[in-house]
Amino acid sequence: MKQGFTAPTGSKTVRPSGPTSDSIERKLWEKLIKLPLIPTPKGNYLPVLKHDKTLYVSGQLPLKDGSLGSFVGRHGREISVDGGQRAAQICTLNALALAKNELGSLEKIKRVIKVTGYVSGMPGFTDHSLVMNGASDFLVELFGEAGKHVRTVVGVTDLPFGSCIEIEYIFEIK
Repeated sequence: MKQGFTAPTGSKTVRPSGPTSDSIERKLWEKLIKLPLIPTPKGNYLPVLKHDKTLYVSGQLPLKDGSLGSFVGRHGREISVDGGQRAAQICTLNALALAKNELGSLEKIKRVIKVTGYVSGMPGFTDHSLVMNGASDFLVELFGEAGKHVRTVVGVTDLPFGSCIEIEYIFEIK
């Protein structure tokens, strides 16, 4: 059985302490959703980069409390479409935690520009776009019209640490 990835020690937690004037965080708070741990990168790259009016977030795995948990495997075998949608939402929360850490507030995100997803699946699995709807629908739910974005979804056989999905994000910032 594959072991899930565990974030290294020294990870930072970004969590709202309660409803704030930040409407995105208020929406998360009302849904009883907390921004997750920010894992330390396991390579020579930046997890987030701000350049001019653009924020780039490196590919995010569905890490929850530093572990992939039940999100190890391939769609069409170990992972269902519903499970993949939940994993995509967790990837999005991880990206938002990184964005808040970099910007200080999620209100500094003007709009979601692009989302690129890599969905691990078995040969013959063709519901990649349905899996990615978990991220896209969640972004629209949080940001409204500003959450609508262009998107690319790529089917792959394997991802880092056996993850079922990896998603990268591009945001326009104020």
